[in-house]
Amino acid sequence: MTIRRALPDDAQAAAQLMIDARWEAVPSIPAAVHGDEETRKWFSEFVMSQQEVWLALNDAGQISAVLVTTDGWIEHLYVRPSETGNGIGSKLVQHAKSASDGELVLWTFVSNTGAQRFYERHGFVEIDRTAGDNEEGEPDIKYRWQS
Repeated sequence: MTIRRALPDDAQAAAQLMIDARWEAVPSIPAAVHGDEETRKWFSEFVMSQQEVWLALNDAGQISAVLVTTDGWIEHLYVRPSETGNGIGSKLVQHAKSASDGELVLWTFVSNTGAQRFYERHGFVEIDRTAGDNEEGEPDIKYRWQS
């Protein structure tokens, strides 16, 4: 597996992986409130230009996972559903930690117990909860990791 910064030509494939992974995760996470085309446009126009996008590529050079970070935050981490459980997410979290200033913060839905276990295994601790201060209107948990 190779981890590299996403290139402009990767935007559509990376966005599609996020879309597919998110739909696969329902009902552990709420369904997306934006359509697939709107998500692709947002990813291409905003995420790729305003945030850091990292890709995990499998041995065939295909995208296995997408990590989006910005200013000490893990904004998104999605692994291709058929490739979960292979340590790809863990390698991307380690990458984010290595590139950080010693602290990372993220949000996950209360309903996503798998993500909670994953991040807690990686040293993240709960620091806050909301009743749904997000566009999905679903309760969420804020986590922090500090070196």
